[in-house]
Amino acid sequence: MKIPFYCSAAIALGFANLSAYEVKSPEGSLQVDLELDGGKLYYEVNYKDTLVLEKSPLGLETSIGSFASGLKEDGSEILLIEESYELPHGKVSQVDYVANELTARYRNVNGDLMEVLVRVADHDAAFAYRISSEENVRLIVESEATGFDFPAGTTAFLSQQAKAGTGWMGTKPSYEEGYLMDVPVGTTAPSGLGFTYPGLFRFGEDAWAMVSETGVSSKYAGTRLGNPTEDGLYLVTFPEPDENGGIGASTVASSLPMTTPWRTITVGETLAPIVESTVATDVVEPLYEGAASLKPGRATWSWLLWQDQSMNEKDQRTFIDLAADIGFEYILIDALWDGNLGREKLAELVAYANSKDVDVLLWYNSNGYWNNAPQGPRNRLDSAPARQQEMAWLQSIGVKGLKVDFFGGDKQVTMKLYEDILTDGNRYGLNMNFHGATLPRGWERMYPNHMTSEAVTASENLVFSQGFADGEAWRSTVMTLVRNPVAAMDYGPVVLNNRFSGDPESGNIRRTTDAFQLATSVLFFSGIQHYGITPRVFEEQPEYVIDFLREVPAVWDETRFVDGYPGKHVVLARRSGDRWYLAASNGEDSEKTLSLNVPFLAGETLSLIHDKAGEQRSGFSEVSVQADGQITLSLEPQGGAVLFHQK
Repeated sequence: MKIPFYCSAAIALGFANLSAYEVKSPEGSLQVDLELDGGKLYYEVNYKDTLVLEKSPLGLETSIGSFASGLKEDGSEILLIEESYELPHGKVSQVDYVANELTARYRNVNGDLMEVLVRVADHDAAFAYRISSEENVRLIVESEATGFDFPAGTTAFLSQQAKAGTGWMGTKPSYEEGYLMDVPVGTTAPSGLGFTYPGLFRFGEDAWAMVSETGVSSKYAGTRLGNPTEDGLYLVTFPEPDENGGIGASTVASSLPMTTPWRTITVGETLAPIVESTVATDVVEPLYEGAASLKPGRATWSWLLWQDQSMNEKDQRTFIDLAADIGFEYILIDALWDGNLGREKLAELVAYANSKDVDVLLWYNSNGYWNNAPQGPRNRLDSAPARQQEMAWLQSIGVKGLKVDFFGGDKQVTMKLYEDILTDGNRYGLNMNFHGATLPRGWERMYPNHMTSEAVTASENLVFSQGFADGEAWRSTVMTLVRNPVAAMDYGPVVLNNRFSGDPESGNIRRTTDAFQLATSVLFFSGIQHYGITPRVFEEQPEYVIDFLREVPAVWDETRFVDGYPGKHVVLARRSGDRWYLAASNGEDSEKTLSLNVPFLAGETLSLIHDKAGEQRSGFSEVSVQADGQITLSLEPQGGAVLFHQK
């Protein structure tokens, strides 16, 4: 609901061609100022006593003229936004959103209108552009002038953009790069191409901010942060021409009026507002109603450890049985099923799974012709006739969802492919998971059948690289605090085998503890959580671990940040119904004792799966939180803990 509560006028600042607007959060601590100076538009963000963004540019360059220079002010209004909505497969289930929205209007030299929409909630600011014209019905957005100019002394946690057409079979960019950690703003990406969203920024001991993007559909391209200037200005940058095999324009084509995606800035004195933020879904709307058959859940998955050779009937039946025995909702049947099993055998496996109350998810290649990834099925999702025929067949045999891989770009044409797959999938009752893919930008709400996306260096790399396995615990803190706050993340957690292999005597060695692995099921949020467990779990793990796996949810009613720092450790709490799960991981190679304040658990007795000193296997006990909400957790190097209410 939008409620007008006052109209603002330009504030005269005593200088020629200079006017400004301001909008504050409902409780007043976060403020965004717009300033028109010499025909160019800028904004500034302040949070309490912290300058978050210095004077930063706004605007677009388009085929119908510039909306970045030669602008004249044309009035404004401020509305109060109040909305409540549900997220059926989110990190929270119910959102009450309150923000003030400024609409500031500017005309370019041709008289065409650019409205800048600025929403400010207590910890979240978001802005978008709306372009309209009386003379034109279409335009090309050639570039953006939009920037984020951070003050000197700010440091950043950022993942670089990969060069198009690199990586395995030319499938990058796929948001699977490493992170630059706590580097000064102004540090450039080794690739030379800037950084993907989200970006986390630290203002010394004073505050944190996260920058991201949301609301990207078929009507725009996904953008990124270009390489910064030496003094910390990051400009919004369009996709590279070579993305997606060079197919499609790297600019944006649109009919008018056009509203761009939202750029978001979340700010807090701690990481709590960033981890708990729902701004990615607050400023977007559902594009259609979700199919009645959609449901979140947990899945078994043979491919992670048993790899390609597991794509046979016997092994898939084994993992269907595992899902049934552990109480998971799904099995994911991964790549190569079309050649190794065939359609008739697949239909038999789906029927077998359904007889055990397990639903089936299937892997597909997104290709097309934009990379050389050979795995099948291929050429079934890239055109509407083939896609709809395939999905009708999938629905007829009872398949409930798809994992679609190898997209490789952020162009508008690629965003349309995502949207087409999602929209058709919903029509046939299929939930969606994207791999080798872009960051989902508000998609949990925009597309109700979007359950999760990878967009991170995921657990498959534990199998591929001992170096990656050595840094698993460290990386968990970065993924939890930098990547996962803005969108669901299909990492594929909880590998309890001693080696990352189907063979207990070979493969990369696991460095983390069992308690750490169990903690990742809570730390990492994904609407469908694909677990790395194998049938050996029943032989090697105690009953309390099995019970935990049977009960831990995939989606949550509430999420709270408790403690942490990227690269060091992280503690989150998530609630399902009246049951809390508190999970911790130690990203460092030394023992750690954490003194935590959890007032929402004050005086309660909970179960604890914890590290044993010097061991990989876990221990189990009951602990009581003190009446003042204090509790202490001891973590082994690369260890973890899970504290939870049992049923």
